Amino acid sequence: MRGLFITFEGPEGSGKTTQARRLAERLRAAGCEVVATREPGGTRTGEAIRAILQHDAAAEALYPEAEALLFAASRAQLVNAVILPALRRGACVVSDRFADSTVAYQGYGRGFDVRHMLEINAFAVGEAVPDLTFLLDVPVREGAERVRRRNAALGGGRDRFEQESEAFHERVREGYLALAARDPRRFRVVDTGREEDRAAGEIWEQARALVAARLGPRGVADGAGA
Repeated sequence: MRGLFITFEGPEGSGKTTQARRLAERLRAAGCEVVATREPGGTRTGEAIRAILQHDAAAEALYPEAEALLFAASRAQLVNAVILPALRRGACVVSDRFADSTVAYQGYGRGFDVRHMLEINAFAVGEAVPDLTFLLDVPVREGAERVRRRNAALGGGRDRFEQESEAFHERVREGYLALAARDPRRFRVVDTGREEDRAAGEIWEQARALVAARLGPRGVADGAGA
């Protein structure tokens, strides 16, 4: 029996990492086996690629074409090493970003042909298509302020994508919303410009029915306490 594949997408500062973690915790509390992962990353190869993509680990200017293909390489490794094995044994996979990020950031953001980005993704992911994608939406300026506060609290600097222009991030957000409009059966748009617990509750309610339908009684407990 195939498990359930849930992804979280959204612009910078939208709360993806927090909400993905909270849903994973709630699914575990409901009795599901959960594999939580992230993109780029999730494997040793993927984490090495992440260091190049986000933090200039190679100390070399990265061309946009190479950037897009590095994301796809990390994704292909994650799919084959982690995601598909978990789904084939019936687990729930929760991923902080997945293939839609490449379409939004490199397609809409960088200006590459969206069809080409979709083709690259199809080659990289094969049958690992999400069952449900939460698009966490927040205005670009509000998201940027959240990132600034987070980095200040952690004592870190901005990564390559956080340093991009406001216009770039507006294109990314518009791209995400366009993807959601094209595939309303898979996407659920969640306004995360509000209180975190309310957004988490909405996410759980929307995920719960799908979990129950796919995984049966083991997926319908309340998941309280997460």
